[in-house]
Amino acid sequence: MLNKTSVTEFFLLGLTNIQELQPLLFVVFCTIYIGIVAGNGAILMIVISNSRLHSPMYFFLGNLSCIDICYSTVTLPKMLENLVSSGKAISFLGCISQLHFFDFLGSTESMLLGLMALDRLVAICKPLHYTTTMNHQVCIQMASTVWVIGFFHALLHSIMTSHLNFCGSNHIHHFYCDVKAMLELACGNVDLNQWLINTVSGTIGMGPFFMTLLSYFYILTYLFFKTHSFRMLQKALSTCASHFMVVILFYVPVLFTYTRPASGSSMDQDAVIALMYSVVTPVLNPLIYTLRNKEVKQAMSKVIRRKFWLKTVSEIV
Repeated sequence: MLNKTSVTEFFLLGLTNIQELQPLLFVVFCTIYIGIVAGNGAILMIVISNSRLHSPMYFFLGNLSCIDICYSTVTLPKMLENLVSSGKAISFLGCISQLHFFDFLGSTESMLLGLMALDRLVAICKPLHYTTTMNHQVCIQMASTVWVIGFFHALLHSIMTSHLNFCGSNHIHHFYCDVKAMLELACGNVDLNQWLINTVSGTIGMGPFFMTLLSYFYILTYLFFKTHSFRMLQKALSTCASHFMVVILFYVPVLFTYTRPASGSSMDQDAVIALMYSVVTPVLNPLIYTLRNKEVKQAMSKVIRRKFWLKTVSEIV
């Protein structure tokens, strides 16, 4: 694989080349990364430890939190290292690995958001069949399927990209090894790679998005014709609000980035937009779900009170 290219390493140019801004950006993104790990880790711990949250909705939420931790870990530690060091190099193998795991987790999250919309559809429109339709075994099978599809989708991109010939510049105009940015550096024909992005990645990304929109359209139609109580309508919609906000945060920057052809002038914009779905969304997801979800808030406050009580007792003893 490596003998097809004369490039053995790449240089990630990052978000800015202004040296004075880099220490500030390091503090900001280091704080955000800690928030991502702490917030999503807290949700993951609560979902696992609290038996009241052992339901399909929280099972998928736990998967989402796990993805968000891994998703940010793929890019942020390397970006933080580059902000405080003069060398911004990443090996060829390291770059392909970063590309693989970023695409793997991104496509998996996209499909998982579609499953979460489907779960809300069954819960609201088929409540009597919910426990049998969305039983534990079915949820595990669906979650495993999207993880496997995401892995092999990313493997396809990483293999195809690794076989390209990089004979020119090795400076990537991004803060991570993005497949579109790497195609800009490749010599020779990249039409097949571009087709894979537009067709395969487009299907994996847009398929769950349209499924989410159709699910919410069906939910709204069902509630409009079947529910005659404003209170019941408001309660049903409130259970979907958190998920819908996460979908918007994730998909708007993704659509903006991948519906445009790559160009040198757009690379800086792509890097900034990528921060939305790779950094901002993972740190906001725990806030959205905890602030808008009564059960998660109650479980979290219970854990905090228990730890505070245990600490008080240990100090007294």
